[in-house]
Amino acid sequence: MRDGEDQVTDGFAELHVHIEGTLEPELILALAERNRIELPYRDLDDLRSRYEFTDLQSFLDLYYANMEVLRTAQDFADLARAYFARAARAGVTHAEFFFDPQAHTSRGVPLPEVVAGLSDAVAGAHREFGVDAAMIASIVRDRPVPEAHEVFGELLRLGAPIIALGLDSAEVGHPPSLFEDVFARARAEGLHITAHAGEEGPPEYVRQALDLLGAERIDHGIRSLEDPELVARLVDESIPLTVCPFSNVRLRVVDTLADHPLRRMLEAGLSVSVHSDDPAYFGGYVDDNLAGLKDQLGLTDAERDVLRRNSWDAAFL
Repeated sequence: MRDGEDQVTDGFAELHVHIEGTLEPELILALAERNRIELPYRDLDDLRSRYEFTDLQSFLDLYYANMEVLRTAQDFADLARAYFARAARAGVTHAEFFFDPQAHTSRGVPLPEVVAGLSDAVAGAHREFGVDAAMIASIVRDRPVPEAHEVFGELLRLGAPIIALGLDSAEVGHPPSLFEDVFARARAEGLHITAHAGEEGPPEYVRQALDLLGAERIDHGIRSLEDPELVARLVDESIPLTVCPFSNVRLRVVDTLADHPLRRMLEAGLSVSVHSDDPAYFGGYVDDNLAGLKDQLGLTDAERDVLRRNSWDAAFL
């Protein structure tokens, strides 16, 4: 958490957002034109029509396909700046965003291009948008484990200005235990640790993230409610859970927003905060998520304030 009570009460801290997931359809088409990339979409409406998902994998298929337009440092800088501008309008004053190095190196984009573009945008984020920003490199868990070590080593050689190492992508069948060694390296380098667990995967994945990876916060974690013993531990150890309601509904983890377990998580004493995950794909940013929760769950102003304070308590910076 940042020092200073005045900062803590200033807006929201967004801690669970994938910068690639803020790639809006209009920017996809603009970057495709700039980079002379032929897309398999007739027009903007055709692209938007594909934003219906049956599960996490169906989303990831489109998510990775659209990344093809990201090629140069300027592309990544433009992507991040567009997010900072929208996040500021949503009331976000601090953002710790994920990026997926392997999603880019695996398609031939040099990692220095990715890091240079994102770090350039981060450097100007406060001045341009009033948002303090920081980068979290995420391991793509459904790619080979040795590749995770390779990309982490390259991040270190580049001196990439990352504050943490994360774990994301398709959860089921790719437990945190596979990546214990690379996260041990990250801890040895003094990095913070966070991990996606307990969204589609079982509560056991949350335990593995805590015990094997050394996770300081859990991204999603909604299935923790299935295990009362785990809930008690998360409460006792004040482990933050960064929850993304719109994402949970769009990926069919939760049937409707009215069914979302957010209030039950708060009532259980869990340190829950609300974030946008991949807002260009899931229908909204932090402000949209909060408005939806107010409409569908009857989220009160007092509960909203708890969520805001929890976001700052969970922040790494």
